[in-house]
Amino acid sequence: MDAQQLLAYFNARRDEMLDAIRQLVMQETPSQDKPRLDAFAEFLAARLRQAGATVEVLPAAERGNHLRARVGPVDRSAPPALVLCHYDTVWPVGSLATHPFRVEQGKAYGPGIFDMQSSLALVEYALHACRDLGIALPRPVVVLITSDEEVGSPTSRALIEAEARGAAYVLVMESPLPGGVLKTSRKGVGSYQLDIRGRAAHAGVEPEKGISAIQELAHQILYLHGLTDMAQGTTVNVGVVQGGTVSNVVAAQATAKIDVRAWTQAEAERIHQALQGLQPVTPGAQLAVTGGWNRPPLERRMTADLFARTQAIGRTLGLHLDEGGTGGGSDGNFTGALGIPTLDGLGVPGHGAHADHEHIEVDQIAGRAALLTALLAQF
Repeated sequence: MDAQQLLAYFNARRDEMLDAIRQLVMQETPSQDKPRLDAFAEFLAARLRQAGATVEVLPAAERGNHLRARVGPVDRSAPPALVLCHYDTVWPVGSLATHPFRVEQGKAYGPGIFDMQSSLALVEYALHACRDLGIALPRPVVVLITSDEEVGSPTSRALIEAEARGAAYVLVMESPLPGGVLKTSRKGVGSYQLDIRGRAAHAGVEPEKGISAIQELAHQILYLHGLTDMAQGTTVNVGVVQGGTVSNVVAAQATAKIDVRAWTQAEAERIHQALQGLQPVTPGAQLAVTGGWNRPPLERRMTADLFARTQAIGRTLGLHLDEGGTGGGSDGNFTGALGIPTLDGLGVPGHGAHADHEHIEVDQIAGRAALLTALLAQF
């Protein structure tokens, strides 16, 4: 496969790809709106079939339907490449009225364009290129496009993990870090809740008969925040607290919601054990901890080799690719934790995911489409 031929193919189709991105952005797909999500899945399935893929719509009862597309050799003796995308966004219906799709000074703006509707177009056109240029893929390619990544992948995690277990490697089409930097590590993300039961009493008449859940919560917050280890990149944040009823009653209940993040599974396990082992400080108080790690860490040991090979291919395309890490999670966390080589951040460079200025850089579309196609053609 000639790198310059590949670049010429996508450069000639850049405006066509940008219009495809526009069409995708114009279909608003908030994670909670199943009718819109299902309609978008059918729209996207039709586009992928036109690109030469065999596409299945995978029903999901509580969230939007998922898609699985296949291309490449029908002989499945070689493990497939798995490409992961999601099509849900954080933007509510009506966002296009205040954040319309537009192109200004080389940047294309719109709700969800960076995270990650533009990546859907990259995948679509990579499939077109494989067919149009007669690229013989070395293994089958499975593209899994899910509807609930922005809310923690509750209905798609099992599907993602099942596909990943049989894959040779996984390419995650999430947006890159600033400067187009690929993501070779991601923190694991956990969410816990601490519920405390005390005993109510009149704060002025017989406070000694009460057990203050809020007092106990204060002790626990100090302990929990003490579990943070900045040197290891581990954070424990009590972000929401509630408790008590009125000021003249000793609080009988209190609750804390806790966000936890860690770069390594060892640190994730340390925090989990600490939370499960919480003991009351205030005599008579009772503690209950629920929740857990939603996404395990994506550790660099699962990404380093794939990144090095991708970096080398990028050089043939004139792309200087760097690597970095992020505190946010993605579906790549699941696949890396299974021991499957995984590389994240392969979307179009831009900035402002989930923000008013969310955008992609138009002149980077062709290069990223060529990179994805080259990876599928050579690995």
